[in-house]
Amino acid sequence: MKLLATAIATGLLAMIAVSADAAPARSAVERFPAPARPDGSAPPFSSAVRIGDVLYLSGQIGLGPDGKLPDGIAAQSKQALDNIGAVLKQAGLSYADVFHCTAFLSDMANWPAFNTVYVPYFPAGKLPARSAFGANGLALGALLELECQAYAGK
Repeated sequence: MKLLATAIATGLLAMIAVSADAAPARSAVERFPAPARPDGSAPPFSSAVRIGDVLYLSGQIGLGPDGKLPDGIAAQSKQALDNIGAVLKQAGLSYADVFHCTAFLSDMANWPAFNTVYVPYFPAGKLPARSAFGANGLALGALLELECQAYAGK
């Protein structure tokens, strides 16, 4: 009996020691603020929100650091994907963690050109699930908007 009591006490002490060394729990909802616009104003949304093991990224258009949209679907696609990469990096993630995207295109005729830019951003053979929609009007006259979700359970 004394041996059993000693084993239980040792086990409890070990559990307490592990708990004390464990990383602090993260908030149930973690928000990643959107960067200020060139005029200093704040966008009316977060760049991403992490809930549990999923990072939900806000839709990104091809808005450059200067607050302007470049000309053409290829340039806007590249900038939108670069913007997504910056948000992923802020959350400690990469394109390899992205498991789903939704693409909104102002003209579905741009779908092939968008795909040409999109595919190389992801590890070979590991493309996320994706949907694409034609949209009648996107923010600031953008040619596309791309929103994604990423696994953040590491």
